[in-house]
Amino acid sequence: MEPNRTVGPTYPDRHADLVKRCQAGERRAQYDLYRQYAKAMYNVCLRILNHEAEAEDVLQEAFLDAFNHIQSFRGQSTFGAWLKQIVVNRAINHLRSRRLELVDLDSGRFGEDDGPDYADTEPYDEEGIQLEVERVRRAMQQLPEGYRIVLSLYLFEGYDHEEIGNILKISETTSRTQYLRAKKRLLEMLT
Repeated sequence: MEPNRTVGPTYPDRHADLVKRCQAGERRAQYDLYRQYAKAMYNVCLRILNHEAEAEDVLQEAFLDAFNHIQSFRGQSTFGAWLKQIVVNRAINHLRSRRLELVDLDSGRFGEDDGPDYADTEPYDEEGIQLEVERVRRAMQQLPEGYRIVLSLYLFEGYDHEEIGNILKISETTSRTQYLRAKKRLLEMLT
């Protein structure tokens, strides 16, 4: 006797109904999905591209890609994860069109993760935290493009160095080095 097997998505997706309605061609469902994900996906684009107008353009192109290929979504991940992959790939391809150049490993010395660790010794101060977040955001915008992209993909988007290497078509070692250099430069800018 064959064991019971459940059929359905591997990951529960709270937007599964909207996705099914999109797959059926329902425009209202597309609008609803767009509203659910636009802000978060725009922030992904902005962190990678560091340019508001380009981030808006890439976001629109990514949603068009997603809706044009919604039939290929099989529910093996959440819709949000699937969409995020499209958004990241679109943003990286856009950067390539701008001729993304990562810092060469042979130029200069390797960065080291020797920065100080800051313990949370201060009481919670929301206004101060907001000011600090804004300061970090501004500093990240000033990083060289290669540094900023690797740092964003690793810290904010949750990719590991092997995945970053595949996305950017660089080695895992280059990704790690870019990350360490970016982190060191960012800490220097903040102190």
